[in-house]
Amino acid sequence: MAKQVLLILLLLSTATWALADVTVKASDPVMSYTGRVQRMPDGSVRYDWTGTYVQTQFTGTAISALVSEVGEDYHQVWIDGKLMGKLHFTGTEPHSVTLASGLSNGRHTLRLQRVTEGERGLTTLHSFTVKGKGNLAAVAPKGRLIEVIGDSYTCGYGAEGTETSHFEVATENCDKAYACRIAHYFDADYVIVAHSGMGVVRNYRGKTMKTMSERYPLTFDDHDSVPYDFKQYTPNLVIINLGTNDFSVQGAPSNYVSGYVKLIKTVRRHYPGVPVLCVTPHSANIYLLAALRELRSKVKGMKGVRVSQPMPGIVVKGHDIGSDAHPNWKGHQKIASTLIPVVATMTGWEMHNDL
Repeated sequence: MAKQVLLILLLLSTATWALADVTVKASDPVMSYTGRVQRMPDGSVRYDWTGTYVQTQFTGTAISALVSEVGEDYHQVWIDGKLMGKLHFTGTEPHSVTLASGLSNGRHTLRLQRVTEGERGLTTLHSFTVKGKGNLAAVAPKGRLIEVIGDSYTCGYGAEGTETSHFEVATENCDKAYACRIAHYFDADYVIVAHSGMGVVRNYRGKTMKTMSERYPLTFDDHDSVPYDFKQYTPNLVIINLGTNDFSVQGAPSNYVSGYVKLIKTVRRHYPGVPVLCVTPHSANIYLLAALRELRSKVKGMKGVRVSQPMPGIVVKGHDIGSDAHPNWKGHQKIASTLIPVVATMTGWEMHNDL
């Protein structure tokens, strides 16, 4: 009888253990990060660049994260490739956020992606908890990686807004902007290094403090000056979409082209031989178009560097405009569609046979 009781207790103990929650530190190798992040001594992970995402595979019915936020931001959650929704992160004290629940008790893949920019907040992930067996495992890279350097267009400023609306954090979504659309089309991973209002040498309304050229070498967009370790990855392609803000006020900055060439050389120094696509913004005025023509002549001898052709008038009022005259998600689809053939040519990646 005693042996039977002992056996029952042992079985109950084993069952309880099997169903117990499994918690791992955010910096655990089973959590795969894409983007610029800082791993802290306590096992937490900090980041603020838009588009940064973390992935993991797990076995269980629910998954949550212990999160703290300086400011606010929004993250999107995917489970098994299906978008589950958008979460609003706020609150400086670590707190649990349910990412997904009510899942089948099997193997799942999580993707948690920041879709708002660093000016709004700094995210810290402390740990992840799985309800069920756990069995977490890292997600392997896709084998294709695009890095994009840009401004509000790349950030998806107003992509979910309306033509009559003004900026709201809730309607910014980099995943609906052209850069992420291109990456998704080619089934590529991506790193976004972008901030609204920034230019190569001059920001919106002529301001010159902390341009994208100055932000590019940093781990954080807006919350620290820690240098970034460019040995973390090597992209297959770098896309630069800057200039709209350099030319947002009357007159043209005389050092725009030389500053742009310098930025290209900085990219090439970190990623030798990687092709660089310089995008002509859809809204480029005559001064920016002239500067990009000059840039085209300057980089003519640089192998693998290309300036895209202008595509004026493709983003139209009444259909393609979101907040503050920025493209909405429909406009971004059009912009992406003009660049996809160029990306295919520069990388050798095949386009879909669905045209």
